Amino acid sequence: MKAVQLIEIGKDLENREIPTPDPKPDEVLIQIKAAGICHSDVHYREGVSSVGNLPITLGHEVAGDIEKIGNNVSDYKVGDRVCLNYMITCGKCNYCVQGTEQFCVHGKMIGKDIDGGYAEYIAVPTRGINRLPDSISYEHASVMMCSSATSLHALRKTRFKPGETLAIFGLGGLGISALQLAQAFGARKVFAVDIDTSKLQTAEEMGAIPINAKKYDPVEMIMELTNGVGVDVALELIGLSLTMDQGVKSLARFGRLGLVGITKDTFDINSYEAICKEKEIIGVSDHLLSELPFLLDLAEQGKLDLSKVVTKTVPLEADAINEVHRRLKNFKADFRTVIKP
Repeated sequence: MKAVQLIEIGKDLENREIPTPDPKPDEVLIQIKAAGICHSDVHYREGVSSVGNLPITLGHEVAGDIEKIGNNVSDYKVGDRVCLNYMITCGKCNYCVQGTEQFCVHGKMIGKDIDGGYAEYIAVPTRGINRLPDSISYEHASVMMCSSATSLHALRKTRFKPGETLAIFGLGGLGISALQLAQAFGARKVFAVDIDTSKLQTAEEMGAIPINAKKYDPVEMIMELTNGVGVDVALELIGLSLTMDQGVKSLARFGRLGLVGITKDTFDINSYEAICKEKEIIGVSDHLLSELPFLLDLAEQGKLDLSKVVTKTVPLEADAINEVHRRLKNFKADFRTVIKP
């Protein structure tokens, strides 16, 4: 089968021909219909985050059709539309049992530890797959399995409540998903911070208050627009020390900052301000398997619309994918680009 693989850290991906996987007894073989391109893929390519043995097929946002089932599989059939949780977990360790399987001691992430979705087929255990309603496209479902799911988890981790205010730093796929989810959960106001005018315009059309960080200091603007109070919750979705600092400073008393963006950089915290206002900084890692059915239900109800998130599709070709990676690296990419093999 055809795959686009990372051969060497820091180098362009390459087209490769590799064997089509054969599903094990508890696995299914999925013909991939859509695979999202995530900023994390660029981190793996650049060595910011480690990957398994090279060469490896990147891609952890996957949706498709079941092509073949293992001998022990009885709850799925050939032809079922499905989307994948990107963590392959054991279901038996303490983390899995308590519902925090993103920290499974035996866990492996597709597209990072094992071959992922930049390919024509993938074989995975049934524990991590979800049936995909006919009303949701493969393209939208693939993106939901990462950006939307992570945004949902971030809002839950920061204990976001109806009537609260939210600041979103970074309007990629995560940011637009976070905006819609916050509105579905009863947000009073959502402030959208970015430097891309087209993304800010989209956020404004969707009901957010846009703040162009190229023209204005976002902290000053948020304070002005909240009468000096600040926001209840902020989500940092970029992975920059600057926006992490801005996220902390934009918080009201008892405010909570969710750190989602990945970076090796550090940032300073004014401990006096954090202590005296009892601000919280909360790490957000991935999402939970149990959150995915709820997310799919929201999409089926129309409360999560990915039509403005998936803004571009590309073929399963190294050149096209490498170009998207370059744009993501320079923070100039579309909201979300999806590969259609």
